Amino acid sequence: MSVVLQISDPHFGTERPMALAALERLVVEIKPDLVLVTGDITQRARPAQFTAARAFLDKLRAPARLVIPGNHDIPLFALFNRMLDPYGRYARAFGRTLEGEFETDDLLVIGLNTTRRYRHKHGEVSPEQIERVAHRLASARPGQLRLIAVHQPVAVPSATDVNNLLRGRERAVRRWAEAGADAVVGGHIHLPYVLPLRERWPDLPRPMWAVQAGTALSTRVRGGIPNSVNVIRAGADAGSGHAGIVERWDVDETAGLFQRMATTPLA
Repeated sequence: MSVVLQISDPHFGTERPMALAALERLVVEIKPDLVLVTGDITQRARPAQFTAARAFLDKLRAPARLVIPGNHDIPLFALFNRMLDPYGRYARAFGRTLEGEFETDDLLVIGLNTTRRYRHKHGEVSPEQIERVAHRLASARPGQLRLIAVHQPVAVPSATDVNNLLRGRERAVRRWAEAGADAVVGGHIHLPYVLPLRERWPDLPRPMWAVQAGTALSTRVRGGIPNSVNVIRAGADAGSGHAGIVERWDVDETAGLFQRMATTPLA
């Protein structure tokens, strides 16, 4: 059974020492095969913030890591950098590859860059990205849990967040469902939840989920929810024959530990 630790929106520059220490302990406890970082690594895309983020992720010593940028990882006020080399500071910490992939016998994770230098915070997925992912999904192994990692959400629980939705989401969700995806995993709005996408699009050809993580480390918590991460377990052994399960882990301020708060099967 493959285990993914999803860290989203750590916003280095606003990180909390207690949450950093608690996350280190969680990694030792669950021993993830992959640490997946779904964007907004930094608060303002400053070099020192990227350096701190890279040092912390290195310290976790996970066997594999897949990182995608968020809108906060493009300089906002350094307009020269934003226009001519928007991912230059990101690249010095994490390399020029903005999209990656991770695969085991029971898991396939495809990372997409949904940020754009010409957008402030909104994200989009292009037709070319949609088709590239669909073709990759079509070659996935039987029995794999198939996840697409983006930054902005494809579904939200409240009308207050509709403006934060990923542009191009409907076309993407429909095409990826046809190709065999199980879930789209993201962050951006600092709220953890799991939503069945058939509630939004009842005619999808297969069950598919929106899996969102809260902010892992930042002081910028929302909705009364503390720092939060997701643990995604792939494979039939994850629970009752399901393709996988999603566990929400919130930090306990008193204990200084992340604790499991909810479990959702991806049926």
